Amino acid sequence: MALPCGTRNYDYARDMAVLRTKTHWALFIGLLVIVFTAPLYLRSYWLGVFNLIGITVIAVIGLNILIGYCGQLSIGHAGFMAVGAYTAAVLTNKLGFPFLAGLICSGFSAGLIGLIFGLPSVRVKGFYLAITTIAAQFIIIWVINHWGPVTGGFVGMSVPYASIGSLQIRSEASQFYLIMAITSICILFAKNLARGRVGRAFIAIRDNDLAAEVMGINLLYYKLLAFFIGCFLAGIAGALFAHWAGFLNAENFTLSDSILYIGMVIIGGLGTTIGPVLGAILIRLLQQAIMYISPVLESAFPTLPSGFTTGIGPMVFGLVIILFLILEPRGLAHRWILFKAAYRLWPFSY
Repeated sequence: MALPCGTRNYDYARDMAVLRTKTHWALFIGLLVIVFTAPLYLRSYWLGVFNLIGITVIAVIGLNILIGYCGQLSIGHAGFMAVGAYTAAVLTNKLGFPFLAGLICSGFSAGLIGLIFGLPSVRVKGFYLAITTIAAQFIIIWVINHWGPVTGGFVGMSVPYASIGSLQIRSEASQFYLIMAITSICILFAKNLARGRVGRAFIAIRDNDLAAEVMGINLLYYKLLAFFIGCFLAGIAGALFAHWAGFLNAENFTLSDSILYIGMVIIGGLGTTIGPVLGAILIRLLQQAIMYISPVLESAFPTLPSGFTTGIGPMVFGLVIILFLILEPRGLAHRWILFKAAYRLWPFSY
């Protein structure tokens, strides 16, 4: 791994460290200060936007572990988020579980469902596996809509605010601190996972599963582990979304959302730690920009067909993906790495 000029690794611990130089620590501390002081200078609306970004980052990190590192294509990630969201809602609203217990159970429930739908990955891959995960999306949403006594059916169900002990997390500012703390833990987990034995096994399976099996890697174990971890993080993201939104409906977890998450991974950079973060931030902020632009277009061009501006979002999203695939197929993470290399800010790796 390349390092800025004049920097050396004197031992293995320093070689494996994420933060190695004073510049690294200064940038990291500066980022933490900016993030965790945001409620002091951001309006409640924008705190809500960044809360949604944090939740999205957790979900996309899980999808990146599944697709970017292990090469298992999944187009049902929003369905696994729905499992986590409704698990948290049922446990906290109907059974009286505390928030943290419901959060962990949501991750495990989504992970176990992911294991079930990940079993076909042993026999099929590529687009065939994608069809299996699309089936998971539709099956999960069908169960949610038709299991009315538990999930509220088509009407939906309310979710109480998160609480830790006697601390009620109601405002956007307090939810911001909770979501960003959990998001930071998930990013650190993904970073360490990718650099360890499990992450290297995932990458070997992604690059050539036959060669990986010849080298002694248990394909069944690691593919199912990738599905469990990816869906576990999706369940955590779904639980946070449930407590943040306060009300759940199956319309919150559509197939288009699953495709949106895949687009975030592609735009951010497959198989990188920073990629899901950059992809989620770009797409969510792009959605906000489109929300502001649509009324302006309607007033400026009254002759536009009815409903034309509502289709701008999907159109722009598709155009962004096409441009990234053509001009920057390695995503924003590669552009970030070039920037770091130019200014010697960080080790020159993903």
